[in-house]
Amino acid sequence: MITDFLDKIDGVMYYPILIIVMSLAGIYFTILTKGVQIRLFPESLRLLAEPPEDKKNVSSLQAMLVSTASRVGTGNIVGVSTAICLGGPGACFWMWVMCIIGASSAFVESTLAQIYKRKNDDGECYGGPAYYIERALHAPVLAAIFCIFLIATYAVGFNLLCSYNLQSTFEAYSFYDPKITPVIIGVILAICTGYCLLGGGKRIVKLTGLIVPFMGVSYVIISLIVILFHIRQVPAMFGQIFADAFDFKAIFGGVAGSCMVYGIKRGLYSNEAGVGSAPNASASAKVSHPAKQGLVQTLSVYIDTLLLCTATALMCLASGVERSEAVSGAPYVQNAISTVFGTVGPLFITIAMTLFAFTTLLGNLYYVDNALIFLNHKKAPSKTFMRVFHVCCAIVVFAGAVIPMGAAWALADITMGGMTLINLPACMILGKVAIDALKDYESQKKTGKKPVFLGKNIGLKEEELEYWK
Repeated sequence: MITDFLDKIDGVMYYPILIIVMSLAGIYFTILTKGVQIRLFPESLRLLAEPPEDKKNVSSLQAMLVSTASRVGTGNIVGVSTAICLGGPGACFWMWVMCIIGASSAFVESTLAQIYKRKNDDGECYGGPAYYIERALHAPVLAAIFCIFLIATYAVGFNLLCSYNLQSTFEAYSFYDPKITPVIIGVILAICTGYCLLGGGKRIVKLTGLIVPFMGVSYVIISLIVILFHIRQVPAMFGQIFADAFDFKAIFGGVAGSCMVYGIKRGLYSNEAGVGSAPNASASAKVSHPAKQGLVQTLSVYIDTLLLCTATALMCLASGVERSEAVSGAPYVQNAISTVFGTVGPLFITIAMTLFAFTTLLGNLYYVDNALIFLNHKKAPSKTFMRVFHVCCAIVVFAGAVIPMGAAWALADITMGGMTLINLPACMILGKVAIDALKDYESQKKTGKKPVFLGKNIGLKEEELEYWK
């Protein structure tokens, strides 16, 4: 009953509300910025190689890697698999569409986070949607509600789902018992997460942080090998994707369960463009102009969806293995990789999922800390509060391993949807500020200058800003 209730809320929230809001915002920003996410793609790549303003501060690249680390996770594997199994092959196409459109929203939200960021006593920068909603929209209550949704999303919704996705990879093994195995995995994962959160696992966090990028590259390479092994199926595979994506009779016959809605849902869950999470990391970067960080963040969206999500989708579809609700999630991916690598394939997916899940569980709480500070009158909560909070986070991780799949996905979708429905309208209202900043950046580049930003250059008053005076 609870799962059915959550599914109903989830369905209404995404269709028609979120699909309309996300599409309108993405198209609106794409038009006003003249396709910044495509037009200035080479400039985005160039900015990645630009050295930081100060070696002691966070660079554009470092801030982008933080947000990418949060984006890249179990959703790139299990989320894509679920979308294809439940929605159809056309879900892949709608992921691509929303990725390209959504990249413009990622540019705007990260640029705004930079413009309205703040600086602490140590000279470090911080900010995010809560700060530009409070400062620019003069809506402190709405900013607080956004923070509550962010905490619900990253400390509860996403961590429940991440834990569920990890335990589901063990279904491929003979020792898996649906009554016992999820409990054991949940306990182990909760203990490891709690240990690291309470300060005892710094070496573990550092080690996984080094291994995950390597695993990400390995995953793409292995996906390519599977696709090449089934190269004869590739033309038919793309035929399936486009035929399903444009089967509007089927889509509008049952929109909530269509490839379009599943593609948009899982694409948003994976790349988080417009959700309001990445701006928390973007605000920490030390750059000479806010538009720089906006441009860099568009790349993070592309890396997540056009590279990693596409690798999963094409590998599964090219393999030709059966797709159904019964194998949705990790089993579908494991079956696909087994066609080439045999029993080693599922083991690789399990290892990759374990590493992705663990770093995602910890990385999610980076955003939560920022929200807690905002709600606590811009001060760090007490150590006692944080200990209790981290213990609760570990309990959530355990719960995620034992709850039904439908409940895990629905809770994550609903909390993330709440964030998006606050952040995107705020970005649309404040969009002119980000677009003016982009125009200022481009005009300085045309004259051969190194772009340097001052708020007064785009008509912002000094009392509206703290950093760019």
